[in-house]
Amino acid sequence: MIIVKTSEEIELMRESALIVSRTLGMLAKEVKPGVTTLQLDKLAEDYIRSQGAIPGFLGLYDFPNTLCMSPNDQVVHGFPTSEPLVEGDIISIDCGALKNGFYGDHAYTFAVGEIAPETEKLLQVTKESLYVGIREFKKGNRVGDVGYAIQKYCEDHGYGVVRELVGHGLGSKMHEDPEMPNYGKRGRGKKFIEGMVVAIEPMINMGTQRIKQHRDGWTITTLDNKPSAHFEHDVALINGKPELLSTFAYIYDALGIESNEEEEFRQKQFVL
Repeated sequence: MIIVKTSEEIELMRESALIVSRTLGMLAKEVKPGVTTLQLDKLAEDYIRSQGAIPGFLGLYDFPNTLCMSPNDQVVHGFPTSEPLVEGDIISIDCGALKNGFYGDHAYTFAVGEIAPETEKLLQVTKESLYVGIREFKKGNRVGDVGYAIQKYCEDHGYGVVRELVGHGLGSKMHEDPEMPNYGKRGRGKKFIEGMVVAIEPMINMGTQRIKQHRDGWTITTLDNKPSAHFEHDVALINGKPELLSTFAYIYDALGIESNEEEEFRQKQFVL
């Protein structure tokens, strides 16, 4: 069952989402060769708690850390480790925060130093597909419309779209209805309802769509060990249109990147 949020609840969710956005922005300056993902995890936990929030992933389903850290061929759900990042790596950082009874859940795949051109293209296309999907999250559409748009965009570029892992509804629980696959058929699935909030998160592989789960019960890697990218936004349906609750603006500010990619999805002016 889809749980519709009031306008007041959506604003509380925006606050939680922006805590995650600021956390990722803070981490953007720290993602570099030589740093360990455990160090990044500690920075994130301290920052989230300083904002009066609780790390959303820590202890959720018994996950032991604040961040899911998934480098290179890891798709999602990787554990932070003491192994340092190296030049040419990519790293998906997935972060959650709980405040005022509502979750934020947001992810970005960072380049570590200079990366290969083909890997840079994977990141670019995956992030573009996120907005292609968000554009379909509107009045009159269904879950399959978002999934179809993401799938077609990525497969047209020759990439594999992960089937076993999906986006989801978001609210007082980290995972609510509906599931939001990154594949599908137009006009299929649950119909979008005014006031619903979802996390849309393409997980796209350079090679095969197939994945494998490791014995730790969490870590997911590509079957062919080629790189995977992951980007995620929290989005509310307001006045029949998608409204971003999260933002990559803090990341871009930290990295000196100029972008207007989010403008069409903001009904309110966003200020850093």
